[in-house]
Amino acid sequence: MSSRRQIDHLERTASNYRQNGLYPAQVCGITNESETVKRLRLDVHPDFNFKAGQWVDFHIPGLEKVGGFSMCSSPGLLEREGVVELAVKYTKHPPAHWIHNVCTVGSHVAVQVGGDFFFDPLPSDPSVDLLLVAGGVGINPLYSILLHAADLLRLNRASDALIGSTHLCYSAKNTQELLFKNTIVKVCQEFPDKFSCDLHITEENADAEPHLQPFITCGRITEAELRAHVDPQRTLCYLCGPPPMIEAISKTLTDIGLPKDRIIFEKWW
Repeated sequence: MSSRRQIDHLERTASNYRQNGLYPAQVCGITNESETVKRLRLDVHPDFNFKAGQWVDFHIPGLEKVGGFSMCSSPGLLEREGVVELAVKYTKHPPAHWIHNVCTVGSHVAVQVGGDFFFDPLPSDPSVDLLLVAGGVGINPLYSILLHAADLLRLNRASDALIGSTHLCYSAKNTQELLFKNTIVKVCQEFPDKFSCDLHITEENADAEPHLQPFITCGRITEAELRAHVDPQRTLCYLCGPPPMIEAISKTLTDIGLPKDRIIFEKWW
């Protein structure tokens, strides 16, 4: 989709599901996830809830523009600590600019949950193999889903009944821009029979850290890799990233036999 202007978040998501509640939140942590991405931790209202993969409308006092950012934390973290996390890449768009240049610990905002892109299995649902495909900051909702799947396994609620395997294909420009890479690798090592990942870098100019090297591939995500992790009867694929990538990956998946109704995607402009 081409346009002379950046499509506003509220306009782009006007037809998406939204919860009714707009909840106050306070920034209780800010870290640099990479040179271009800040990670916010928000202390939220006790009634706030979300499903892994969803986003929030991000309302900033005094700012007309409303941001739209996917949660990068799991519902389990919210249950345990009463907080959610967002990872926001720097742009000149006012909400992202505010987060990178104005926001401090203690800043007050308001958030409203929305989105039809989520993983929230019920005990009665058939078992699935998850294939998560991310490009750039499209990792955010997929990281939330990966963490949620790991939480379910730790709680032994879904060890065999709901989730078979989970494979993540994640592409970024370089190792530094592979967000959450250390935790992703730790989850794969914690559940070696359940979780696996292929981390792709397209413009690397330095060697990766030794503990990451077994997981990193130079070059883009390939058809052969996708084919190795697709079972048309069991695989449920979630895609998030730039629209051209999502369109290309979706076509590849359907060409190798994955039904369209088992491909769930979210395009972020």
